[in-house]
Amino acid sequence: MRLSLRQLQIFLAVCDQGSTAAAANVVALSQSATSAALNELEHLLSTQLFDRVGKRLILNDNGRLLLPQARQLIDDAVNIERQFSGENVSLAIQLRLAASTTIGIYHLPQLLAGFSELTVQANPRVFIANTSEVATAVANFTADLGFIEGPCQQPELIVEPWIKDELIIVCAPSHAVRLNKNATTNRTQDSEQLSLSTLSTSAWLMREAGSGTRAAVEHALLPHLHNLNCAAELSNSEAIKHAAAAGLGLACLSRVLVTDMLALGSLVELHTALPPLQRHFYLIYRKHKIMSSRLAHFMQFCRDWHLS
Repeated sequence: MRLSLRQLQIFLAVCDQGSTAAAANVVALSQSATSAALNELEHLLSTQLFDRVGKRLILNDNGRLLLPQARQLIDDAVNIERQFSGENVSLAIQLRLAASTTIGIYHLPQLLAGFSELTVQANPRVFIANTSEVATAVANFTADLGFIEGPCQQPELIVEPWIKDELIIVCAPSHAVRLNKNATTNRTQDSEQLSLSTLSTSAWLMREAGSGTRAAVEHALLPHLHNLNCAAELSNSEAIKHAAAAGLGLACLSRVLVTDMLALGSLVELHTALPPLQRHFYLIYRKHKIMSSRLAHFMQFCRDWHLS
């Protein structure tokens, strides 16, 4: 067998760094030696793994096919070395996590703080993105475990229901849907339920396609409203809540995300004819992934964890 782990290690370094010059610093080789090793790997596989754009190396379809297999092989090799080196494997392996935005910002810090009280922490690396990007990271072995807010259809992933999240409808205190236009005092109608027809004709602030929050909102609202008039599409839930506070539209967001602005009075919760809105958060991981004892311990901690 001519394929070597060192070649795959160099390939992964180039993937992560984007050039042989930057990858050379990671793998402790000269740039020429790094380039030669990459060229040898491409020659051995009879295919180019990167598109060359100036000095940048951009992973192509062939490289994307190799990437998850290379990561798995390198991870397995590292685990074997640690297993026979006398190290405590449960403490030595760094957690590589990916989380969609609401979980990554509002839940994961609390989760990791609780886990750190039980075990020596190994500086987890956390990638925060939307649901589809988190699923891709886990599928490509870039992350060991993912936390997502919406459905995932990738067949190579195992999806476990995790915790439930409450969704609420919010808007600015001065938004038109709160004003009783028949009252000369412009008195707000907080005690009254907004009708489904009012909600269906209102302007909504939405996340981008591929976001778990977008999918959850559409799943929760469309069966009742049949249509959502999108006033703006924003790629960040924090941006949505501030846009709602500015009066740009209604928003359906996780309660934990807007608690601060509800307390300040920058946003108000709307009482509607909708039923209570909930969604599931999910744990995802790669099929056939070899679990270290530390990762297995962390996953069980996640399954047992409850919001406080």
